[in-house]
Amino acid sequence: MPQITRRAALKTAAATFAAPFVWRHHAATAAPSETVLHASFGAGGMAGADIGSLSGSKNLKLVAVAEVDSNTKNLAELKKKWPDLRVYADYRELLDKEKDLNSVNVSTPDHMHAPIAMRALNRGLNVYGQKPLTQTIHEARLITEVAAAKKVVTQMGIQIHSARKHKLVVKLIRDGAIGKVKEVHSWSGKSWGDTAAKPEKKDPVPANLNWDLWLGVASERPFIAGYYHPGNWRKRLDFGTGTFGDMGCHILDPVFDSLGVGNPSLVRSELPGPNEYNWSLDVQVKYVFPGSKYTTDEVSLTWYNGNSRPPKEVVEKIGKLKLDGQGSIVIGTEGVLYSQYDSGNQPILIGDKFADFKMPDVKGDDHYLQYVEAVRGNGTTSAPFAYAGPLTEMVLLGCLATRFPKTDLKWDTKALKFTNNDKANAFVKREYRKGHEVEGL
Repeated sequence: MPQITRRAALKTAAATFAAPFVWRHHAATAAPSETVLHASFGAGGMAGADIGSLSGSKNLKLVAVAEVDSNTKNLAELKKKWPDLRVYADYRELLDKEKDLNSVNVSTPDHMHAPIAMRALNRGLNVYGQKPLTQTIHEARLITEVAAAKKVVTQMGIQIHSARKHKLVVKLIRDGAIGKVKEVHSWSGKSWGDTAAKPEKKDPVPANLNWDLWLGVASERPFIAGYYHPGNWRKRLDFGTGTFGDMGCHILDPVFDSLGVGNPSLVRSELPGPNEYNWSLDVQVKYVFPGSKYTTDEVSLTWYNGNSRPPKEVVEKIGKLKLDGQGSIVIGTEGVLYSQYDSGNQPILIGDKFADFKMPDVKGDDHYLQYVEAVRGNGTTSAPFAYAGPLTEMVLLGCLATRFPKTDLKWDTKALKFTNNDKANAFVKREYRKGHEVEGL
């Protein structure tokens, strides 16, 4: 199977998040409809890819787009395909005026995921939201609660979740192929960070870009050409979540799903953290989780990105196999599972005992079309916000921990706070800029 990349449903939370999270594949479904009237927040980049994949369904019609950059090349192509397409700069205006919408995708920079998704959810719209679901842990919890209360169809853009490769990892671990899992090591070679200070300069805002709307909930600041828009926002603390937030939601998804764990009891970062403006290049963060039925009494997960990699004694467990650019090594009481993210079409079980092992018959499906059909009332989604919210919380805990290197941070998931570090609690939520507040956040 070709490598899947980023291109190609109030109250459940109190009980769900307080206890170890066990995922059940379910989602609210909408009344059947022949055509889903859909709007996209964003037109270029990941939004363009999402529109392309969602519109692979003959039952979805794109009727409106909100895009802050009128020069985004995708706009012209979208208008050719949908001549009646209505284009807005302000996402709030789109939501106010487009009364007949059934569905939206939120595919903007990370800092605007929660504000846009919450306004759409408050309207009772079905939402396909890009990963990470939100930029802060607080936002993830609230978005998850409201999606459940509204009983809408939701899906987070972690395409590999619906792929055969992901499903095999989950099935093998839950079936006990390697016994009880005791530790996991996951990594990405990407380096969405920056060690330099912010340039002390101010550039003219291009005529095609609405800088105020691009900033959205973030505080005002001068425009710097090439520093934020269109792609480098991922590196910036106020707008992105670095490599960890970007790729952690993908690579840690099968791990989180298969282990049946909730949020960790403790998280610790080992390498130098971000500077005043930017996420760090290299990351090593260890989580400690209370055990589940699929793990030992306690299970650890260590994440690495940039130049950081699992230690030699862990890499040696896959023998002569090459360490993939991104992936996971899952160590159990009775064997090792090696999951390559960039390479291969299925996980590898390490050890002589697996010489004649036959992989289960597992089939993948299309993550995007699964969502469209669920909106139409046919089936369910596999990564609704009921699942994606807790996954995002877990990943963002790791991002937050990088701000406090060499510090054990003890996490109370029910209270949504660290019990031993008030300074860290200051980053669990953020303040929105005046005039850009959102009801419910």
